[in-house]
Amino acid sequence: MAYIAVVEDDASVRELIICTLKSAGFEVDAFERGEDLLARYEEMNVPDAVLLDIMLPGIDGFEVFRRLSSQGDFDVPVIFLTARTTEVDKVSGLNLGADDYITKPFGVLELIARVNAVIRRSKKTARPQQAIERGALRMDVSAHTLYVSGKKTELTYKEFEMLRYFMRNPGIVLTRDMLLGEIWGIDTDIETRTVDMHIKTLRQKIGSCGEYIKTVRGVGYRFEV
Repeated sequence: MAYIAVVEDDASVRELIICTLKSAGFEVDAFERGEDLLARYEEMNVPDAVLLDIMLPGIDGFEVFRRLSSQGDFDVPVIFLTARTTEVDKVSGLNLGADDYITKPFGVLELIARVNAVIRRSKKTARPQQAIERGALRMDVSAHTLYVSGKKTELTYKEFEMLRYFMRNPGIVLTRDMLLGEIWGIDTDIETRTVDMHIKTLRQKIGSCGEYIKTVRGVGYRFEV
């Protein structure tokens, strides 16, 4: 039985989420404030997913996410759940590394489906896999570690998943929509520049190997050693 942590300050919405998730067979812990989750997090069972409102009393959902992510072993899918629908909010949440973004009001079936989807993706990526080697890059997927010319290089979760997608599909042109769908796992109406921003930082981190990621103008990107 999957375990979900919820942070939502609106009591009626919080109760709706609790009832919805429990009716779908989830175990649920719900909190009114981000500080309440942070205070309890180390003593809790590790959740299978976190539903996190952005507009909260005290610190907002973005800051809660940053503090959770700063813990070296944090690898839990996070869904932002909020009434804020502007593009900049969506881009900010996704660029932080969130796995999905649901706007209020939402349908209960949609909520259940999206929670199931992020849990399913996280379990899929957690399966032990062989190392991948392309040129001067060596990726140990099971250890979530990248080596560039033999030197260990730190990537964010999204950067690592993006590079893995490229390395598993050499020579294939991957559109921005394909990258959004594969890495973020969502259908989204935000502008795809969030992909370009991640590509830029990924190229910088892998140094001269950044040349492996070729820009195909008007289409997307191709990984080619």
